[in-house]
Amino acid sequence: MTSALLIPARDALVVGRRALLSGGGKATLSAVAVALIAGCESMAASSSTADPADDVAILNTALGLEHEAIAAYQVGAESGLLTQGVLKVAVGFQSDHKSHAEVLSSTIVKLGGTPAAMMAVADYQFPVDQLKSEADVLRFAAGLEQGAASAYLGAVPVFANRDLAQAAASIMGAEAQHWSILLSALGENPVQGAFIA
Repeated sequence: MTSALLIPARDALVVGRRALLSGGGKATLSAVAVALIAGCESMAASSSTADPADDVAILNTALGLEHEAIAAYQVGAESGLLTQGVLKVAVGFQSDHKSHAEVLSSTIVKLGGTPAAMMAVADYQFPVDQLKSEADVLRFAAGLEQGAASAYLGAVPVFANRDLAQAAASIMGAEAQHWSILLSALGENPVQGAFIA
């Protein structure tokens, strides 16, 4: 059973990622920024962009979300609640988020900006007092990964460029795998339905 205190943190991440990736408000990335994130500098060079400062601000928001995910996995890793096998998987997922953060930081620098710094883990105000078992930690992480998969699902149709849509779908697949593995570790059905919502 998910604690009511765990849901707001997950929902905040879902809303933040959805706004970032699906174009909510001004939170849309230019083709240049997305091309740089995808590692395609030649595509970036041939694209036009709006104000690079807008892209830097949006990318820093994404970087902040990745920092939050890194911190969340750190809380789980340091909780003392995870068995050795589960700890190894959690550290692996944290490594994936660190890779995302590195790419975002690099892209921000390429656009002339300064990457946002990671806050101290305690500053994220995770509901650590509600994490009393391995299952609590896994459920918390699963909620974060579900939100990430949903956010990328919303991003795929936004891209006019098929290569960028494919890159977003690839990332969504990784997030969905994380979510599925966490559900399986909880003893739940790793496939929550025929479609990701």
